[in-house]
Amino acid sequence: MTLVSTSITTNGAGTPVQILILLSLLTVIPGILLAVTGFTRILIVLGFVRNALGTPTMPPNQILVGISFFLTLFVMAPTFHKIDASAIKPYMSHKIDGKQAILQAEQPLRTFMFKQTRTSDLALFVRLSHSKLPKTRADVPTHVLVPAFIISELKTAFQIGFLIYLPFLIIDMVVSSTLMSMGMMMLPPVLISLPFKILLFVLVDGWHLVIQSLVSSFH
Repeated sequence: MTLVSTSITTNGAGTPVQILILLSLLTVIPGILLAVTGFTRILIVLGFVRNALGTPTMPPNQILVGISFFLTLFVMAPTFHKIDASAIKPYMSHKIDGKQAILQAEQPLRTFMFKQTRTSDLALFVRLSHSKLPKTRADVPTHVLVPAFIISELKTAFQIGFLIYLPFLIIDMVVSSTLMSMGMMMLPPVLISLPFKILLFVLVDGWHLVIQSLVSSFH
C-alpha cells in the first residue's frame, strides 16, 4: 500500500487534487464574495441610484452586478495582494501547507472586515454567540465577525442610499406640487420628473460622484 501511495505521489497526483480543490472553491467563491468583501455595499448603493432615478430596468441587473464586481476587485486589491503574498505564493511554493495558507489568508480579510464593522454590531453577535467575551480582536471568531460585518455593510449602504435619494425626492415633490397647482392632477408626475432627474444626474456627473463616494467610504 505504501508503495502504491508513493508511486501515485511521484507520478504527479498532486495536480489533479489541486484542480479538484480549485473547482470546489469556485462553487463557494460567490458566497465568500458576498460575505467578506465590499460587494454587498456597492451593489445596494448602485441599486438605490437606479431606483432614485426612476429607471428600474436601466442600467440592467447584469450591468450593475458587473460594475459592482470590478469595483469590489478595485477596493479589495490591497487586501488581495496581502493574501497573495502571505498565503497563496507560500502555498504554491510548498513553504506552508493548506491549513496554514487558510489561516494566513484570513488575517488580511479579518483586518478589512474589522475596519468596516461597527463595534455595536460586533458586540451583538458576540453576545448572541454566547461565547467568552474577547479581550482583543484576535480573540473574535471569524464566524462571529462575518455576520457583524454584513450587518454593518447593510447599514452603511442604506445610509448612502438615503443621501442619494434626497435630491431626487425633492425634484419629485416640486414637480408634483407644480402639477397640482396647475390642475393637471391626471398627468403622472413621473413622466415630467424623470427627464429632469436624468438631466440633473448627467449635469453633476452623477456616476463619478457616486463611485467616488463609494470607494472613499471604504477608506
